[in-house]
Amino acid sequence: MNIFFIILGKIAPLYLNIGIGYLLARYFKIKREQIAFLLVYILGPIVIFFAVLSIEINMQLVFLPLFIFIFGSTIAFYILKKYKNEWNDASVNTLAFTCGTGNTGYFGIPLAMILLEPSVANIFIFGTLASLLYENTTGFYVTAKGSFTARQSIMKVLKLPLLYAFIAGLSFNLVGFRTPEIIVPYFENLKWAYGILGMMMLGMGMKGFNLEADFDKKYIKISYFFKFIFWPAVVLAIIFVDKTFINFLNEEIYKVMFLFSIVPLAGNTVTLAVLLKAKPEKASFTVLLSTIVSVVYIPIMLAIYGGF
Repeated sequence: MNIFFIILGKIAPLYLNIGIGYLLARYFKIKREQIAFLLVYILGPIVIFFAVLSIEINMQLVFLPLFIFIFGSTIAFYILKKYKNEWNDASVNTLAFTCGTGNTGYFGIPLAMILLEPSVANIFIFGTLASLLYENTTGFYVTAKGSFTARQSIMKVLKLPLLYAFIAGLSFNLVGFRTPEIIVPYFENLKWAYGILGMMMLGMGMKGFNLEADFDKKYIKISYFFKFIFWPAVVLAIIFVDKTFINFLNEEIYKVMFLFSIVPLAGNTVTLAVLLKAKPEKASFTVLLSTIVSVVYIPIMLAIYGGF
Protein backbone atom coordinates (compact mmCIF):
# COMPACT_ATOMS: atom_id res chain seq x y z
CA MET A 1 0.00 0.00 0.00
CA ASN A 2 2.89 2.39 0.62
CA ILE A 3 3.84 2.56 -3.04
CA PHE A 4 0.21 3.29 -3.95
CA PHE A 5 0.10 6.38 -1.74
CA ILE A 6 3.60 7.48 -2.80
CA ILE A 7 2.62 7.38 -6.48
CA LEU A 8 -0.72 9.05 -5.80
CA GLY A 9 0.92 11.90 -3.92
CA LYS A 10 3.67 12.43 -6.46
CA ILE A 11 1.45 12.42 -9.56
CA ALA A 12 -1.28 14.65 -8.09
CA PRO A 13 0.31 17.78 -9.67
CA LEU A 14 0.08 16.08 -13.06
CA TYR A 15 -3.68 15.91 -12.72
CA LEU A 16 -3.74 19.54 -11.61
CA ASN A 17 -1.98 20.48 -14.86
CA ILE A 18 -4.66 18.60 -16.83
CA GLY A 19 -7.36 20.62 -15.08
CA ILE A 20 -5.53 23.90 -15.71
CA GLY A 21 -5.22 23.01 -19.39
CA TYR A 22 -8.96 22.43 -19.67
CA LEU A 23 -9.76 25.73 -17.94
CA LEU A 24 -7.36 27.67 -20.15
CA ALA A 25 -8.89 26.26 -23.33
CA ARG A 26 -12.51 26.38 -22.14
CA TYR A 27 -12.71 29.73 -20.37
CA PHE A 28 -9.63 31.74 -21.32
CA LYS A 29 -9.70 30.83 -25.02
CA ILE A 30 -6.07 29.68 -25.13
CA LYS A 31 -5.69 27.94 -28.48
CA ARG A 32 -4.58 24.33 -28.05
CA GLU A 33 -3.12 24.33 -31.57
CA GLN A 34 -0.48 26.84 -30.44
CA ILE A 35 0.54 24.70 -27.45
CA ALA A 36 0.65 21.59 -29.65
CA PHE A 37 2.90 23.44 -32.13
CA LEU A 38 5.19 24.56 -29.30
CA LEU A 39 5.53 20.99 -27.98
CA VAL A 40 6.15 19.25 -31.31
CA TYR A 41 8.20 21.84 -33.19
CA ILE A 42 10.15 23.73 -30.50
CA LEU A 43 10.40 22.16 -27.02
CA GLY A 44 10.46 18.55 -28.24
CA PRO A 45 13.47 18.99 -30.56
CA ILE A 46 15.45 20.94 -27.93
CA VAL A 47 14.79 18.34 -25.21
CA ILE A 48 15.71 15.37 -27.40
CA PHE A 49 18.85 17.04 -28.80
CA PHE A 50 20.37 17.70 -25.38
CA ALA A 51 19.22 14.34 -23.98
CA VAL A 52 20.90 12.41 -26.81
CA LEU A 53 23.98 14.54 -26.35
CA SER A 54 24.17 13.74 -22.61
CA ILE A 55 24.12 9.92 -22.58
CA GLU A 56 26.92 7.38 -22.75
CA ILE A 57 26.05 4.80 -25.38
CA ASN A 58 26.66 1.03 -25.04
CA MET A 59 25.14 -2.09 -26.63
CA GLN A 60 22.64 -2.77 -23.84
CA LEU A 61 21.37 0.80 -24.00
CA VAL A 62 21.10 0.59 -27.78
CA PHE A 63 18.82 -2.46 -27.46
CA LEU A 64 16.32 -0.49 -25.36
CA PRO A 65 15.32 2.21 -27.89
CA LEU A 66 15.54 -0.24 -30.79
CA PHE A 67 13.07 -2.57 -29.08
CA ILE A 68 10.71 0.25 -28.10
CA PHE A 69 10.72 1.75 -31.59
CA ILE A 70 10.37 -1.50 -33.57
CA PHE A 71 7.80 -3.05 -31.22
CA GLY A 72 5.70 0.12 -31.13
CA SER A 73 5.86 0.59 -34.91
CA THR A 74 4.81 -3.02 -35.51
CA ILE A 75 1.75 -2.59 -33.28
CA ALA A 76 0.81 0.73 -34.93
CA PHE A 77 0.86 -0.64 -38.48
CA TYR A 78 -0.98 -3.79 -37.37
CA ILE A 79 -3.77 -1.72 -35.79
CA LEU A 80 -3.99 0.56 -38.83
CA LYS A 81 -4.41 -2.41 -41.17
CA LYS A 82 -6.67 -4.58 -39.01
CA TYR A 83 -9.15 -1.89 -37.98
CA LYS A 84 -9.04 0.43 -41.01
CA ASN A 85 -12.73 -0.22 -41.82
CA GLU A 86 -14.07 0.04 -38.28
CA TRP A 87 -14.50 3.84 -38.28
CA ASN A 88 -15.42 6.34 -40.97
CA ASP A 89 -13.25 9.11 -39.53
CA ALA A 90 -9.66 9.48 -38.28
CA SER A 91 -10.28 7.42 -35.11
CA VAL A 92 -8.32 4.40 -36.37
CA ASN A 93 -5.31 6.63 -36.99
CA THR A 94 -5.13 7.97 -33.44
CA LEU A 95 -5.85 4.44 -32.20
CA ALA A 96 -2.90 3.03 -34.16
CA PHE A 97 -0.68 5.78 -32.80
CA THR A 98 -1.62 5.34 -29.15
CA CYS A 99 -1.39 1.52 -29.10
CA GLY A 100 2.24 1.71 -30.18
CA THR A 101 3.52 3.94 -27.40
CA GLY A 102 2.84 5.25 -23.90
CA ASN A 103 3.09 8.40 -21.83
CA THR A 104 6.80 7.87 -21.21
CA GLY A 105 7.67 11.57 -21.18
CA TYR A 106 5.06 13.70 -19.42
CA PHE A 107 4.10 10.89 -17.01
CA GLY A 108 6.88 8.30 -17.25
CA ILE A 109 9.89 10.48 -16.47
CA PRO A 110 8.51 11.80 -13.15
CA LEU A 111 7.41 8.25 -12.31
CA ALA A 112 10.90 6.89 -13.05
CA MET A 113 12.45 9.53 -10.80
CA ILE A 114 10.13 8.40 -7.99
CA LEU A 115 10.67 4.66 -8.35
CA LEU A 116 14.20 4.19 -9.69
CA GLU A 117 17.73 5.05 -8.63
CA PRO A 118 19.03 8.21 -10.37
CA SER A 119 21.34 6.23 -12.66
CA VAL A 120 18.51 3.90 -13.69
CA ALA A 121 16.14 6.83 -14.13
CA ASN A 122 18.64 8.27 -16.62
CA ILE A 123 18.41 5.03 -18.60
CA PHE A 124 14.64 5.45 -18.63
CA ILE A 125 15.00 9.01 -19.93
CA PHE A 126 17.26 7.73 -22.70
CA GLY A 127 14.59 5.17 -23.60
CA THR A 128 12.01 7.92 -23.94
CA LEU A 129 13.99 9.14 -26.94
CA ALA A 130 12.76 6.05 -28.80
CA SER A 131 9.18 6.93 -27.86
CA LEU A 132 9.65 10.48 -29.11
CA LEU A 133 11.23 9.20 -32.31
CA TYR A 134 8.35 6.75 -32.78
CA GLU A 135 5.75 9.42 -32.08
CA ASN A 136 7.28 11.80 -34.59
CA THR A 137 7.99 9.30 -37.38
CA THR A 138 5.83 6.15 -37.39
CA GLY A 139 3.24 7.69 -35.07
CA PHE A 140 3.01 10.94 -37.00
CA TYR A 141 2.68 8.99 -40.24
CA VAL A 142 -0.17 6.70 -39.11
CA THR A 143 -1.99 9.65 -37.54
CA ALA A 144 -1.55 11.94 -40.54
CA LYS A 145 -2.95 9.26 -42.85
CA GLY A 146 -6.34 10.11 -41.36
CA SER A 147 -6.21 13.55 -43.00
CA PHE A 148 -3.55 13.24 -45.73
CA THR A 149 -2.36 10.86 -48.44
CA ALA A 150 0.58 8.53 -47.79
CA ARG A 151 2.94 10.81 -49.74
CA GLN A 152 1.76 13.92 -47.88
CA SER A 153 2.15 12.08 -44.55
CA ILE A 154 5.75 11.09 -45.37
CA MET A 155 6.57 14.65 -46.41
CA LYS A 156 5.19 15.95 -43.11
CA VAL A 157 7.37 13.46 -41.21
CA LEU A 158 10.47 14.61 -43.13
CA LYS A 159 9.70 18.20 -42.13
CA LEU A 160 9.61 17.44 -38.39
CA PRO A 161 12.56 19.13 -36.64
CA LEU A 162 12.68 16.47 -33.92
CA LEU A 163 13.96 13.88 -36.41
CA TYR A 164 16.89 16.12 -37.29
CA ALA A 165 17.44 17.08 -33.64
CA PHE A 166 17.88 13.37 -32.85
CA ILE A 167 20.35 12.90 -35.74
CA ALA A 168 22.29 16.02 -34.75
CA GLY A 169 22.46 15.04 -31.08
CA LEU A 170 23.63 11.52 -31.95
CA SER A 171 26.26 12.86 -34.36
CA PHE A 172 27.69 15.30 -31.81
CA ASN A 173 27.66 12.55 -29.16
CA LEU A 174 29.61 10.11 -31.35
CA VAL A 175 32.34 12.67 -32.09
CA GLY A 176 32.78 13.32 -28.36
CA PHE A 177 31.04 16.68 -27.93
CA ARG A 178 29.28 17.11 -24.57
CA THR A 179 26.72 19.54 -23.22
CA PRO A 180 28.43 22.61 -21.71
CA GLU A 181 27.84 22.70 -17.95
CA ILE A 182 26.68 26.31 -18.09
CA ILE A 183 23.53 25.43 -20.06
CA VAL A 184 22.59 22.23 -18.19
CA PRO A 185 20.26 24.10 -15.75
CA TYR A 186 18.54 25.76 -18.72
CA PHE A 187 18.00 22.34 -20.29
CA GLU A 188 16.54 20.98 -17.03
CA ASN A 189 14.04 23.84 -16.94
CA LEU A 190 13.00 23.07 -20.52
CA LYS A 191 12.34 19.45 -19.57
CA TRP A 192 9.96 20.58 -16.84
CA ALA A 193 8.25 23.01 -19.22
CA TYR A 194 7.83 20.20 -21.74
CA GLY A 195 6.26 17.94 -19.12
CA ILE A 196 3.92 20.60 -17.70
CA LEU A 197 2.65 21.77 -21.08
CA GLY A 198 2.26 18.19 -22.24
CA MET A 199 -0.07 17.34 -19.35
CA MET A 200 -1.98 20.58 -19.86
CA MET A 201 -2.49 19.49 -23.45
CA LEU A 202 -4.60 16.57 -22.20
CA GLY A 203 -7.00 19.00 -20.57
CA MET A 204 -7.06 21.28 -23.60
CA GLY A 205 -7.96 18.31 -25.76
CA MET A 206 -11.14 17.86 -23.69
CA LYS A 207 -12.58 21.18 -24.92
CA GLY A 208 -15.64 20.37 -26.99
CA PHE A 209 -15.88 16.82 -25.62
CA ASN A 210 -19.27 15.21 -26.13
CA LEU A 211 -19.87 12.06 -24.07
CA GLU A 212 -22.26 10.51 -26.58
CA ALA A 213 -20.01 11.15 -29.58
CA ASP A 214 -16.56 10.72 -28.03
CA PHE A 215 -17.04 7.86 -25.54
CA ASP A 216 -16.19 5.01 -27.87
CA LYS A 217 -16.24 1.61 -26.14
CA LYS A 218 -14.52 -0.23 -28.99
CA TYR A 219 -11.78 2.42 -29.21
CA ILE A 220 -11.16 2.21 -25.46
CA LYS A 221 -11.29 -1.59 -25.39
CA ILE A 222 -8.67 -2.02 -28.13
CA SER A 223 -6.29 0.67 -26.89
CA TYR A 224 -6.44 -0.54 -23.27
CA PHE A 225 -5.89 -4.17 -24.26
CA PHE A 226 -2.68 -3.33 -26.13
CA LYS A 227 -1.39 -0.84 -23.56
CA PHE A 228 -2.33 -2.50 -20.27
CA ILE A 229 -2.16 -6.20 -21.21
CA PHE A 230 -0.24 -6.85 -24.42
CA TRP A 231 2.70 -4.48 -23.77
CA PRO A 232 3.56 -5.77 -20.25
CA ALA A 233 2.95 -9.41 -21.28
CA VAL A 234 5.46 -9.18 -24.14
CA VAL A 235 8.03 -7.34 -21.98
CA LEU A 236 7.73 -9.91 -19.19
CA ALA A 237 8.20 -12.69 -21.75
CA ILE A 238 11.37 -11.01 -23.07
CA ILE A 239 12.71 -10.58 -19.52
CA PHE A 240 12.02 -14.25 -18.75
CA VAL A 241 13.72 -15.49 -21.93
CA ASP A 242 16.76 -13.25 -21.41
CA LYS A 243 17.14 -14.18 -17.74
CA THR A 244 16.76 -17.88 -18.46
CA PHE A 245 18.68 -18.37 -21.71
CA ILE A 246 20.50 -15.31 -23.07
CA ASN A 247 21.72 -13.06 -20.23
CA PHE A 248 22.36 -10.13 -22.54
CA LEU A 249 20.52 -7.47 -20.54
CA ASN A 250 20.82 -6.58 -16.86
CA GLU A 251 18.41 -5.89 -14.01
CA GLU A 252 18.46 -2.16 -14.63
CA ILE A 253 17.30 -2.62 -18.23
CA TYR A 254 14.61 -5.05 -17.05
CA LYS A 255 13.22 -2.46 -14.65
CA VAL A 256 13.22 0.26 -17.31
CA MET A 257 11.56 -1.97 -19.90
CA PHE A 258 8.85 -3.01 -17.47
CA LEU A 259 8.17 0.56 -16.39
CA PHE A 260 7.88 1.52 -20.07
CA SER A 261 5.26 -1.17 -20.55
CA ILE A 262 2.92 -0.01 -17.75
CA VAL A 263 2.69 3.76 -18.22
CA PRO A 264 -0.71 5.04 -19.46
CA LEU A 265 -1.54 6.03 -23.02
CA ALA A 266 0.62 8.72 -24.61
CA GLY A 267 -0.26 12.35 -24.03
CA ASN A 268 1.11 13.14 -27.49
CA THR A 269 -1.87 11.23 -28.90
CA VAL A 270 -3.83 14.36 -28.11
CA THR A 271 -1.10 16.70 -29.36
CA LEU A 272 -0.95 15.08 -32.80
CA ALA A 273 -4.72 14.64 -32.97
CA VAL A 274 -5.09 18.40 -32.41
CA LEU A 275 -2.45 19.31 -34.99
CA LEU A 276 -3.93 16.96 -37.59
CA LYS A 277 -7.60 17.43 -36.63
CA ALA A 278 -7.97 13.69 -35.99
CA LYS A 279 -10.71 13.43 -33.31
CA PRO A 280 -8.79 15.08 -30.42
CA GLU A 281 -11.78 14.93 -28.03
CA LYS A 282 -12.06 11.15 -28.29
CA ALA A 283 -8.30 10.74 -27.98
CA SER A 284 -8.13 13.10 -25.00
CA PHE A 285 -10.89 11.32 -23.07
CA THR A 286 -9.32 7.89 -23.68
CA VAL A 287 -5.85 9.09 -22.64
CA LEU A 288 -7.16 10.92 -19.58
CA LEU A 289 -9.15 7.89 -18.43
CA SER A 290 -6.08 5.66 -18.86
CA THR A 291 -4.10 8.08 -16.67
CA ILE A 292 -6.72 7.80 -13.94
CA VAL A 293 -6.82 3.99 -14.25
CA SER A 294 -3.02 3.96 -13.88
CA VAL A 295 -3.25 5.23 -10.32
CA VAL A 296 -4.43 1.74 -9.34
CA TYR A 297 -2.98 -0.25 -12.26
CA ILE A 298 0.68 0.73 -11.80
CA PRO A 299 0.98 -0.27 -8.11
CA ILE A 300 -0.71 -3.60 -8.93
CA MET A 301 1.70 -4.32 -11.79
CA LEU A 302 4.70 -3.35 -9.67
CA ALA A 303 3.53 -5.78 -7.01
CA ILE A 304 3.24 -8.52 -9.64
CA TYR A 305 6.75 -7.80 -10.89
CA GLY A 306 8.12 -7.80 -7.37
CA GLY A 307 8.59 -4.08 -6.85
CA PHE A 308 11.69 -1.99 -7.43
